[in-house]
Amino acid sequence: MNVQRLSQLFPQLRTLVARHLRRNLGLSAVAFNKAKELDPVQKLFVDKIREYNTKSKAAGGGVVEVGPEFDKDMSDELAKLQRFYGGGDLTKFPDFKFTDPKLEDLTSK
Repeated sequence: MNVQRLSQLFPQLRTLVARHLRRNLGLSAVAFNKAKELDPVQKLFVDKIREYNTKSKAAGGGVVEVGPEFDKDMSDELAKLQRFYGGGDLTKFPDFKFTDPKLEDLTSK
């Protein structure tokens, strides 16, 4: 009864308590999910991601399990793009250099 009376007197208290309970329930749900075992489909998915990660690190961070035909196709596409866009190294991100335009001071005239 006292809680109802307090919530009538202080409507902000009700929203604060609701927010607090929502946060605690959300955090406990995450902790509970980490504690229990994953279902078989989730476990298979996570295992494949971890396997790909180890293979990618072993391959030097590149594409995993590709053959010489992929390398040939990649070099052909890079050559085509270099011809189309005028050369340059297409495997690295371009450096952009912006300069501020020179503005005239119109207040002194």
